[in-house]
Amino acid sequence: MEILKKYYYLLTGLFVFIIYLTTLAPSVVKIDSGELAAVQSTLGIAHPTGYPLFTIVGYIFSLIPFPFSNIYKANLLAAIWCAAGTSVFVYTSKYILDNINSFSLFKKVLQPKSKKKKKVKEAEISKEQYSIPENKKFLSAIAAGLILSFSRTYWVQSTSVEVYSLHIFLISLIILFLVKGFTEDNPSGKISRYWILFALFLALGFTNHMTTLLILPGTAYLYFIKYKFSKESFKRIGFMLLIFIPVLILLYIYLPVRASQNPLLNWGNPIDMERILRHISGKQYQVWLFSSTDSAKKQLEYFFTMLPVEFSVNLFIAFIGVILSFITARRFGIFLVISFASTVLYSINYDIVDIDSYFLLAYISTGFFSVFGIVKLLSFLKIKNSYNISASLIILFILVHVFITYPKVDESNTYIYEDYTKEILSQVPDTSIILSYQWDYFLSASYYFQFVENHKRNIAIIDKELLRRSWYFNQLETTYPGILNGLDNDVKMFLEALKPFERDEKYDSNLLENLYRRIMTNLITSNMESRDIYIGPELYENEMQRGEFSLPEGYTL
Repeated sequence: MEILKKYYYLLTGLFVFIIYLTTLAPSVVKIDSGELAAVQSTLGIAHPTGYPLFTIVGYIFSLIPFPFSNIYKANLLAAIWCAAGTSVFVYTSKYILDNINSFSLFKKVLQPKSKKKKKVKEAEISKEQYSIPENKKFLSAIAAGLILSFSRTYWVQSTSVEVYSLHIFLISLIILFLVKGFTEDNPSGKISRYWILFALFLALGFTNHMTTLLILPGTAYLYFIKYKFSKESFKRIGFMLLIFIPVLILLYIYLPVRASQNPLLNWGNPIDMERILRHISGKQYQVWLFSSTDSAKKQLEYFFTMLPVEFSVNLFIAFIGVILSFITARRFGIFLVISFASTVLYSINYDIVDIDSYFLLAYISTGFFSVFGIVKLLSFLKIKNSYNISASLIILFILVHVFITYPKVDESNTYIYEDYTKEILSQVPDTSIILSYQWDYFLSASYYFQFVENHKRNIAIIDKELLRRSWYFNQLETTYPGILNGLDNDVKMFLEALKPFERDEKYDSNLLENLYRRIMTNLITSNMESRDIYIGPELYENEMQRGEFSLPEGYTL
């Protein structure tokens, strides 16, 4: 029993990890999986914002001589990050319950009329809201950890390689050191080691995914409610910046250093300050950010439609927790509301299909609310054996949710994207060219199989949409030498016309589009004598029918 009490959070994470192994994808899945696994395996440059920490750690992990393929290793690492995030979450939840007085506002607002009443009321509050039995703390923290771990989007991150699994682990550590820094008394005025660790992991968070910024509004609330807007508080922030900025720069230096070595996968080719800033800021994707109020409304409706799907019956527990957190730990409750709201209000303005992972901090906040909900449920019934009844009810809720969610997230038999990619490559002769923009199901997966497993490496696969980007021509020449022979003049003219567009300056859109279409056509012309050319069905059904892409004169499909 003592071992369980000492290592409860690690054991919870281990249990969750074992379940995650049963839903782990054995190969690539849709969207970015293949590209990210290839970037980790070859130490390349990923799509914006580059994810240097994710890449470096993933590369090191891929070198461990496990008897698995690199894609399985990458997927396994995702499960490890998510399970580790669960352990940190459970530990943090127990710590918050242990230090619940630090988050309470009741002592300040109570003003009884007499000393006698004061003593009675303080005793009642201490008993009902400040004194939580140890067994309830452990059970509440563990149960809430399971509720979060088996919520749909959180669980999905554990099934395959993605940057959000590492994000879960880092944001959990950031919250842990934030609450430890908040609760620690430091009368000497010296900066706490927890604020130093907070600054460190905040920097690491930003080197993995920029949505780390969504923790900052809630952080500011807790920090200034504790230290006020004083000279000392800003000096402390300055000291943390002395840790934050060097760590941030040190890791992002990876991008220009590695890009200068011309790796196989070199998205954005960030070799100078202009390209580095363009890549880190995700400029390529900013067109979908804050695009319209209609888009934001659609994403908001989607979020609240999916929230019951994320937690199913456990959402009821979280709702109870919202109320109880404002009664027993109002400051932390406000922090959670701010984090939840800032995440949702920011993310709904991003008009993309795979938006779920951007809501992760809101789901983690919901997980923390469920901690308080479970505490309340464990104290709800005032009858004999009520504790066992409440505990059984909570376990039942979790089991029902796992039963509902498991088939939705299970990727253990997902080979369709590998089979689809390999089938396409098996049907075309060696040295062929495939022109496509089917990123989600084919192009991303092909990165992994071609550049990591060396499968059909001499077939040139060209992303039609990436031909719009200046850096892509350098990557094409690196991955498929000679593919651009005869296109020097066309590429030079296109890159000159593209410069003002990429710099947000005035540009000639008609000239740019015409040169882009000419490159696609001439790419076929210059290679058709030595290579077989294949056009993706999406190109034929869309661009060719609209007259936006045409074959060289005299040629047909």
